[in-house]
Amino acid sequence: MSSAPHEHEDRGVRGGRAASHEPAAPSRPAQPHDAPAPGDPGDAGLREILKSLRVWDPRHTSLPAFDPGRAPDRPLPLFRTWFAEAADAGQPEPHLVSLATCDEEGRPDARVLVLHGADETEGFSFASHSGSRKGRQLAARPYAALVFSWPVLGRQVRVRGPVTLAPHSRALADLHVRSTGALASALTGHQSEPLSGAGELDRASDAAWERARREPEADAPSWTLYLLDPHEVEFFQGDHRRRHVRLRYGRVADGWTRESLWP
Repeated sequence: MSSAPHEHEDRGVRGGRAASHEPAAPSRPAQPHDAPAPGDPGDAGLREILKSLRVWDPRHTSLPAFDPGRAPDRPLPLFRTWFAEAADAGQPEPHLVSLATCDEEGRPDARVLVLHGADETEGFSFASHSGSRKGRQLAARPYAALVFSWPVLGRQVRVRGPVTLAPHSRALADLHVRSTGALASALTGHQSEPLSGAGELDRASDAAWERARREPEADAPSWTLYLLDPHEVEFFQGDHRRRHVRLRYGRVADGWTRESLWP
């Protein structure tokens, strides 16, 4: 990550020549939608906010040293170590992860969800409804990418690989050890489908909560546990002098390769 230089305004000279003095085209009248909505800082305000923000503010972030030469031969032990260190450092919700998929036309999509597990046998697991947008995309193109961002330590972990479905019994077992709210959400269903109004959601959600309390072992037929088999895992450690450390693991027939990358 590096900050881009500020853009410089053109003060009337371009490429060493004076700018044209042709009369400017009349500007169109301001339209009602041109005015920022209440609370909207507008384009200029957004640019000012962006310029004011720091990357890895030392008041909130510490950047530990990372020596790739001392990294383990496999990525999962290092991932577990970094995950635990992020949690210990106070990273809010370190189990949140961005999931990227593609639809049938190859158009990318991304969203943030919760990691359900990461181990040597099954890889990285997450859950959703099979009929959701991500579920449909994974059915059409069963390959995905994950990105973990832990800015409290200036770290990222990127994962790519094929995705398979766990048996439905596994998906239910994973769901039933979670909260009543998680089961109610799974029972509500209809994820990514058009919603006619808040009243429809309220009725469906209330009914699902009642059933979840009444039947804590209830089945949610569309609830699916996805398993991403990591074929590539990259660890990124930020550095204040922009000498970031990147270590990439690649799956091969007899194990893993490791290589350092330019930042």
